[in-house]
Amino acid sequence: MAVVTDPQRPVPSGSPDRADGGRRRVVAMAVWGAAFVACWLAIGLPTDPAYAFVWIWAATIAWNSARPWRSHLAFARDWVPVVLLLIVYNLSRGFADNGRVPHAMELIVADRFLVGWATGGEVPTVWLQQHLYEPQVQWYDVLVSWVYFSHFVVALAAAGVLWVRSRKRWGAYMRRWGFLCASGLVTYFIYPAAPPWWAAQNGLLTEVARISTRGWKAFGMHGAGNLLNAGQIASNPVAAMPSLHTAWALFVVVFFLPSVRRRWWPLLLAYPLAMTFTLVYAGEHYIIDVLVGWAYVGMAFLVVGLAERGWAAWRSRRGPAEPTPAQAAAAPDPGEPAPTGGAGAAPPATGAVPAGESSAGPARPSALGDPDEVPAPATR
Repeated sequence: MAVVTDPQRPVPSGSPDRADGGRRRVVAMAVWGAAFVACWLAIGLPTDPAYAFVWIWAATIAWNSARPWRSHLAFARDWVPVVLLLIVYNLSRGFADNGRVPHAMELIVADRFLVGWATGGEVPTVWLQQHLYEPQVQWYDVLVSWVYFSHFVVALAAAGVLWVRSRKRWGAYMRRWGFLCASGLVTYFIYPAAPPWWAAQNGLLTEVARISTRGWKAFGMHGAGNLLNAGQIASNPVAAMPSLHTAWALFVVVFFLPSVRRRWWPLLLAYPLAMTFTLVYAGEHYIIDVLVGWAYVGMAFLVVGLAERGWAAWRSRRGPAEPTPAQAAAAPDPGEPAPTGGAGAAPPATGAVPAGESSAGPARPSALGDPDEVPAPATR
């Protein structure tokens, strides 16, 4: 006799652990955001590599707060060499001139040759400030300050996202970015060049104001650029060729461009163009600096890409790695036949099925076929 029971209530598809993890992530990221804004207003925006690394690391911890601490320590293990290289890079730029007079006049001539037809023979920085600069902060000055600050964050933040999502792509990103930075640093030593504001201070140009951080004053955030202003004072004024500001902006866009739908390409490509306008208008770089920086981006992708393909081809020619001594000792001697019976051979188990057959009878060909078997031609 059948027993009628109440039907069980359906089990909800959502996992309680997943829901708790989502709430934990929201709370952790909210705490991170509040702490970031507080330190930004009190200390300044994170333009120092070590300071920016701390905030990026804290963001990855907040985003993956459910993971064990070992995974968070792995981030520090992979990134500490990168941060140290950036610190060495920033410090070594200060010795690029070695007391020599930097190049300036040839850059002025180059800019007048490139765009003088549109600026009446004037350097683009001077022309832009004559037409746009006002004693009072304008709305575009605010945008200029934010675009200029993004140079110190976007490239590192993109690397942090790649580290979380794909270590392989993170490695490809860092190899190309490291080559780009090293190429720029070598050029600073070989060809020390001064920006437009330096040329104006030394009588080579008419008055040029350095206005890359003035936009924050419109919001009353006078301390927002404390670290950036201090870095500008301590930085080397002859590290203008090439412009790594525009090079980093274009590098990030070019790296992610193949994985983004084409309809978003104009928006992405607008970022390096906005950085170019920012640097030229603010008196930080010439147009020729920007063009050389873009050329360095192409060189980084080309050289590193060729090196990676060459390394992969060399490894494939080497073949499989040789076995270790322990593996060689455990491997059977190819000269000795495998035991098939007789003394020392284990008797077959009761009910053993011969090879090639199953308990249901002879083996039948799979519906998908054997990938190593060539089918015989059909006969009529």
